[in-house]
Amino acid sequence: MIVGVPKEIKTAENRVALVPAGAESLASDGHTVLVEQGAGLGSGFADEAYRVAGATIGGSVEEVWSKAEMILNVKEPIEPEWPRIRKGQVVFTYFHFAASEPLTKAIIASGCVAIAYETVQLSTGELPLLTPMSEVAGRMAVQEGAKYLEKVFGGSGILLGGVPGVLPAEVVVIGGGVVGTNAAKMAAGLGAHVTLLDVSLDRLRYLSDVLPPNVDLLYSNRHNILEQIKRADLVVGAVLLPGAKAPHLVKRPDLKLMKPGSVIVDVAVDQGGCIEMIKPTTHDNPTYVVDGIIHYAVANMPGGVPRTSTLALTNATFPYAKRLAKRGWKQACKDDQALALGLNVVEGKVVYPGVAEAFDLPLTDAATLV
Repeated sequence: MIVGVPKEIKTAENRVALVPAGAESLASDGHTVLVEQGAGLGSGFADEAYRVAGATIGGSVEEVWSKAEMILNVKEPIEPEWPRIRKGQVVFTYFHFAASEPLTKAIIASGCVAIAYETVQLSTGELPLLTPMSEVAGRMAVQEGAKYLEKVFGGSGILLGGVPGVLPAEVVVIGGGVVGTNAAKMAAGLGAHVTLLDVSLDRLRYLSDVLPPNVDLLYSNRHNILEQIKRADLVVGAVLLPGAKAPHLVKRPDLKLMKPGSVIVDVAVDQGGCIEMIKPTTHDNPTYVVDGIIHYAVANMPGGVPRTSTLALTNATFPYAKRLAKRGWKQACKDDQALALGLNVVEGKVVYPGVAEAFDLPLTDAATLV
């Protein structure tokens, strides 16, 4: 198989979908690995490292897309890339379709096989290809929130951990999954007082055993969310419904309850966000203010720390990519139900329920196409 690795072109996205060690493994299996020139530079991997590993450095992005039978990306294809996608081509990347109807329609029209990292799901419910980036984003959410609380960035001028004689900041985390747990750990480690809300009592019981004592756990409902955001200096949105739009748990009028200069970091922005007024931002222009509240909503947060993120991501994605290249997408999905759940759009047909529901599209049973 010819495996293509284009350079990411989303604003300030420096991750790459394949590291030289992965290229070496694919090449040793007899595959052709075509890497766009400079694709790995943002993550610290030079073209020469790929050449030594057995990959070919493509002369242009058009060459990579036109020759590759399978494309490995990190972020969803953006508009300039849509015309390059062709019928039958496998595209293995994050898609987050439910957050973008134009992207969904473009991929349907292309006729490609879209396998989304974020919906590959184990029988335990774990999302193994979303987990590493959720870990990064959860930790970054607190790092970025602490920065934007500084007065120079328009915040209220509060140090997250306080100092002796001065109370620490109040951090509210909505959602106790991987993002929320990592955000709570990071905030608590910096000395903040943290309140984490979730709707699963089993999850709250588990978190009570693993999180430090400066994290309080609270059942998530409308009343409790409103009470907590009144006190919050930093709110982290960390709600995920796999493959579907996130619910809006903080409404526009709720912002008036919050303290001026407080910060919201909505990690769920990839799936539409759990804050009503959220809109995707970039690393170049990461924040905006609504009703005196700073909103941070960078849709590719882990791209800000690409070396760590690329290594963490490819540790998880590469075994699946290797099987797809070796067996082809149909056989690989037959052999692995977790990977089969990654199928979102197959040759013009929507096969993932969350995507069909988001845009009222007909749903096809993936099993009939594999």
